[in-house]
Amino acid sequence: MAKQRWKPGNMIYPLPAVLVTCRDKEGNDNVFTVAWTGTVCTNPPMTYISVRPSRYSYQMIKESGEFVINLTTEDLAFATDFCGVQSGRDVDKFKRCGLHKEEADEVAVSMIVESPVNIECKVKEAHEYGSHTMFVANVVAVHADEKYMNETGKFQLEAAGLLAYSHGTYFGLTNPKGTFGYSIKKEGKKK
Repeated sequence: MAKQRWKPGNMIYPLPAVLVTCRDKEGNDNVFTVAWTGTVCTNPPMTYISVRPSRYSYQMIKESGEFVINLTTEDLAFATDFCGVQSGRDVDKFKRCGLHKEEADEVAVSMIVESPVNIECKVKEAHEYGSHTMFVANVVAVHADEKYMNETGKFQLEAAGLLAYSHGTYFGLTNPKGTFGYSIKKEGKKK
């Protein structure tokens, strides 16, 4: 099979498309979309987001050292796109997208009620890398929507209809192909 060679670039797809909330010193909230995010470490729990310095939210996070990662769903696809292409300098994105705020517990930032999972973060380090600054953060609290808990208390995030971003397109993640470890389970027990 022939493959074309392209110039160096970021082609790691799909990515989670998340809504990040933050607040400035005057108490003004903003929400913006980030696709460059992920896990840094399990113990201690750490994550990161990469943000362009030109973004309205950049200075808010740099000054406060806090943000919340709000996971997105297929139902939040419009808001996810809108919050990525409109600036909080010009429009109240919470109001425009019908997003409801709830105060976080450990950081002075609003969470998005409609999100199935909200991850409260405190910046540990900021690394400037060319076009983006990577904010590496400690996860200080996680909030999970109880409607995704089954009768045994297991959290079933797959039922939320999570959203992913791949090379300019949003995709729903509603067609699971297996669970962790299914490839090595004995024949007849694969699920």
